[in-house]
Amino acid sequence: MYDVTITDGQLQVKCHLTSGLNHLVQKNRLRCGGCVCVRQLSLLYNERKLGHSCVCIDDAECSAEDSAILFSVKDLNSLRWWWPDSRCVAAQPDVPLHGSRKHYLSLWNNEDPHGRVWLPNTAPPDVAIDVSKISLLGDLDAFFSSSRRPLPLLVRVLHKSRLRYYGKPGQNIDFPFQAYFEVADQSGVMTMVLWNDLCPQWYRRLAVGSVLHLQHYTLKHSYQNRSRPQLRHLPLLTFHTTEICLNPRNPSAVVTVIPPKSVQTQWSLPETSFHFSTRSELDNMASNQACDVIGLVMYVGRVERIKNKGSSVPGKYWMYRWVHAVDGTSHSPFILEIFASSQPEIFNNICPMTYLVCTHMRVCRDSSLYLTSSAETQLFITGCHRKQPYVSDPKVKTFIQWTKTLKENAVLRKTRVGGHYCYPPPPPTYTPPTSSAPSTACEASLPLMAVADLQRELEGLQYREHRSIAIQGHITAVQYHPWPQEAPHSGAQHTPYRIQQLESGTADVARGSVSAPDTGPVEQREMLHTAPPSDRMASPKRRKTDQGTTQERLANQDDEEAVCEDEESADHSNQATVVQSPQTADNRASWESSVWALLDHHVVSHVRCGPLDRESIPERFSFDDRDNLLHRINLSPSTWSPDFPSNKVMEKHTPVDFSGYFTLTILGLNQQAALDAVCLPIYSSDDPRALGIPGPGLCDNTLMSFLSLGGICAPSTGGYTSPEVLLSSAPALEREKVVCVLDICLLGPERVEIICSKIYPSVVICPEIHHTVDVSAM
Repeated sequence: MYDVTITDGQLQVKCHLTSGLNHLVQKNRLRCGGCVCVRQLSLLYNERKLGHSCVCIDDAECSAEDSAILFSVKDLNSLRWWWPDSRCVAAQPDVPLHGSRKHYLSLWNNEDPHGRVWLPNTAPPDVAIDVSKISLLGDLDAFFSSSRRPLPLLVRVLHKSRLRYYGKPGQNIDFPFQAYFEVADQSGVMTMVLWNDLCPQWYRRLAVGSVLHLQHYTLKHSYQNRSRPQLRHLPLLTFHTTEICLNPRNPSAVVTVIPPKSVQTQWSLPETSFHFSTRSELDNMASNQACDVIGLVMYVGRVERIKNKGSSVPGKYWMYRWVHAVDGTSHSPFILEIFASSQPEIFNNICPMTYLVCTHMRVCRDSSLYLTSSAETQLFITGCHRKQPYVSDPKVKTFIQWTKTLKENAVLRKTRVGGHYCYPPPPPTYTPPTSSAPSTACEASLPLMAVADLQRELEGLQYREHRSIAIQGHITAVQYHPWPQEAPHSGAQHTPYRIQQLESGTADVARGSVSAPDTGPVEQREMLHTAPPSDRMASPKRRKTDQGTTQERLANQDDEEAVCEDEESADHSNQATVVQSPQTADNRASWESSVWALLDHHVVSHVRCGPLDRESIPERFSFDDRDNLLHRINLSPSTWSPDFPSNKVMEKHTPVDFSGYFTLTILGLNQQAALDAVCLPIYSSDDPRALGIPGPGLCDNTLMSFLSLGGICAPSTGGYTSPEVLLSSAPALEREKVVCVLDICLLGPERVEIICSKIYPSVVICPEIHHTVDVSAM
């Protein structure tokens, strides 16, 4: 359920959104700062309470434009509230209008604390505690079998997990949250669990390194089916059978945070310990090993979401982003997959040129080397490091000394933000998953999806939800588009990916005047298997564009030369004739199959695309545009602020190392459905996507090689392979059955990103294994 606050510039009112309009929020049509036309309102009464009613929005239409009303409001506090009943929620603005909950969830995930009910972390006051009668963790088992109340504990927090929301429909718990902490004293380490109402009160105030005095806690057998931090480097016993429970009632736990200056040496509490690893050490670490890292951020990807299919909570999504950071010990950066860690104020402010500390990351070696966050990962960025217990670590000090040797302008030129990014890249060979070998996180292990089912898959996407899918078919057309795109004609509108359901025989043939005979469906199905390669291609002379120079590397690598001669592939066996035609006078190179003009008539559904969305291309970071860039790559916020950038400001975009892209038309094997997908070339080794994919020396300047390597467009001699050279080998795609790995993401209303990240030709596709049973012998 969603509550929405709307204003006309004079009054503001909080309304409940009828469930039939939930999709407006989930697809980010109804967003903060946007215009909405409310067509129908009603009063919704709570018949179980006296005088309790709220306004309900029953019908509304959203606009993609920014609201001029909000930008005219200088002070939101000046807007008067209107309530149907003054007793309902005027005094409790953070309480939902409908239902029995006493809090709001974060808009896009269930892990982040949201609202004023979550108390911030403040300096603990001076307190006087009696430590003469305390119990050690190692002695708690003795209280399990007795009726005696255990003595108070004096412990230090070593690890802190993200929040876990376990609310379900019909559940009568006001705050169904829990959080795990690993606490220690001189006798060992034990898990402490913060439950329900205590989470808003204490979660943010209990930091790693805090010393706690605990009273009126309870003990129970430890829950074994959960992740646990790795504590192998600590010289302490770990008690796995018992855990400490802090409950809001029966009994009500008493928690006291002791100020650091009041902590006594004679208490013999273990110090918070870290296990920092450098990038050079990462190469020799085992999979799933935990480590802490510090690095200078060079790339920050946009925030995306994936559905948590293992959760019993409906509609639960994980929120994550990719980050590259360097520490000076290797030419390669840390590649970090960072999930929301219940620290939205840090997660949303990760940007290039900041010092990033990630604790308790786990090594992943599926097909590439990277680090992923765990349930116990904590994030710290510039501005948060002061007084943190890791500042005295020798590797942290070495890193700080290294950063002092860098030249800011040289490093800044290497920074990137946003754009399409999916890691790890698919492996060289596609192997369909089988029931005996469950699929991994790798895209190439995805089961095949019919092209005709793609429409339903796209319509089910929620805002910034990312999915990877695999389809098989034939590439029937390829077109190159230079970037930046030309300004649209007067009255033209940006047309993003759109799903078009076509009736048989009514599809447009938008590729010039082609005479198509009336061929029956049976004959059509064999076209791609019998037609000879086509020698038709219309390709203009490529417009010269300034590719720029490759910036100085942090590792002092040699600059690459942007040199590539089209004549290198002049002797290609399948070279097509390059001609100038009116249809391609706009500097676009293209190719299409000899039978596509005929088959296009009979395609029932075709997912078509318009110009490439700017959000798909990474751009350079600058301090002056920091807030606008963060607003663009983060999720749409749940609360409007006067410092929101306008659409006009957000139109500013500075892409780097990018001069054009390809669109592929892929026809399903049954020739009834087709789709257009974008292929984003990698023009420079500085592109964040260049990490982990095969070297440019493997590209033989053919289109199939280019697509198979995931977009490598830079030969080993330097520079890049021109689109004309690549498309001269396009006729080799005739009759070639391929498997395409697609990354799809809903960037916003009517903005579906479909990126082809890899093509598998038939020679690198492992056939499915089928078991045949001879029933006659049974």
